[in-house]
Amino acid sequence: MARTPWYKKAVGEISKLRKSTFGVFGRILFHGSASVPYVLNSNKVDATLTRALYHNIHEDYKLGAGFAKPIINTLSGFMGTPRFTVADEDAQEVLDEHINKWVSKVQRTHQLSLRDGDSYIYLANLEVDSILYPENKTRIEYIIIPPEQVTNIELDPQTHKPVAYVLEGRHKWGIDLDKEYTVKQRITKDEIETVVEGDAPEGVESGTDPNKWGFIPIIHFKNEPEETEKYGTSELEAVEPYLKAYHDVMMHALQGSKMHSTPRLKMKLADVQTFLENNFPEVVRAQERGEDAKIRLEGQELLLMNSEDDAAFIEVKSATGDAKALLTLLFYCIVDVSSVPEMVFGVHTPSSHASVKEQGPILIRHISRKREQVTEQWQLLARMVLAMSSKITGKRYETYETTITWDTILDRDEKEFAETLKYIVEALSAAVQGQIMSSDAAVDFLGQYVETMRAYISDDKELPGERERITTSMFLKSRLEDGQLLVDQLSEIEAGLENKDQNTTNVFKLIRESLARAG
Repeated sequence: MARTPWYKKAVGEISKLRKSTFGVFGRILFHGSASVPYVLNSNKVDATLTRALYHNIHEDYKLGAGFAKPIINTLSGFMGTPRFTVADEDAQEVLDEHINKWVSKVQRTHQLSLRDGDSYIYLANLEVDSILYPENKTRIEYIIIPPEQVTNIELDPQTHKPVAYVLEGRHKWGIDLDKEYTVKQRITKDEIETVVEGDAPEGVESGTDPNKWGFIPIIHFKNEPEETEKYGTSELEAVEPYLKAYHDVMMHALQGSKMHSTPRLKMKLADVQTFLENNFPEVVRAQERGEDAKIRLEGQELLLMNSEDDAAFIEVKSATGDAKALLTLLFYCIVDVSSVPEMVFGVHTPSSHASVKEQGPILIRHISRKREQVTEQWQLLARMVLAMSSKITGKRYETYETTITWDTILDRDEKEFAETLKYIVEALSAAVQGQIMSSDAAVDFLGQYVETMRAYISDDKELPGERERITTSMFLKSRLEDGQLLVDQLSEIEAGLENKDQNTTNVFKLIRESLARAG
């Protein structure tokens, strides 16, 4: 019997989420040369398979791919959408106007990059319908490009920054969709080269147009970026073998259960003919006529048997019971490899090995790392939006530097937070009074817990610091207290006057009105 070569076995064990193309390692291994020039690995994630796993429509993963959607949706859901802050008020207004319209697409971008490894955003200034959008003639569109449409990214050999994107798409048109054409585009910061092949409609033709922006309006969101990889990595790539194993084990257990779960009737009879005549006379008559006869137990609630006879059901041990331990092991392998807490899959009952509270910090750190990976891309998108808006309207902005902030990952317990804040304030107050901490340090530290607080001292005259705000509050409080004291004294004076004429009453009335305005 011929043995299978070892290299074929190795190829068979490679994850199915990667397209089987040999990179640098393959050339070194089979050509025996270690002096191959360095190139980025250009293997892509098989987006068709990741979508099938996410939607659980792949026949070979049906019983295991149900874990895929909770993994992706949980990560993208807790990532949320970023908030953009820029110092220039006009620039802030432009960002808010566009980002608020793109919330759903921003969320979708995170979801696609986590699932498919890569997500591409194309910003375009398209001509809008003046009837549908009369208020906005300079609309910037947020277009999500499928990863298969980006056939190549040309990178600078030293900086690895994109210098050109190559896009390719196939389209059908016509009443019966019987006409088809292909459009290829190569986009650089200077020009857009278009090649049209096939039966294209009128107006769609090949040519080269200048890029009016001066930059490539495409942002590449790459999940789990690596310096040696041109493209990203899917969150499902590491967990895919365990999804397949879970499916296989479950399928085997269910097939065994289906085969053996139906009980079998065992009968020990001293006289078979007498048993049939007593319980199934129609079978005996059919045999006498020479016809085929079958014994059916449906509706047979009573069987008449002799004292020597015996009957019992044979039941096979459940096949799923033996597979339970292995399925549990595979489940926790999926939990560990995906870095998603088991509570995501609904395991939040007391039988779980860890409570939701204990698993929360794990999820927080995981989501924080995911947010940090895309921060640079979102800042680039903000710069592109401001640059395009400036180009369209002719208005210049003081700065394009944008700060990205995110919402709290997990909803905090308000009672616990209030207690924590109380202990922190008491500790800081004692430290300041004991002269072992300055007010500046105490306010800055407390500002990490209270979002509405500002820096203790501010250089911006329009935005006073916390010291000035505290002084203003104290001054207002003292004015209110002094005003009430003067009103009380005035009432006592009025009560002590025995002879009050009209002039005196008018004077006191004016004083009261002045105090009321001052208070």
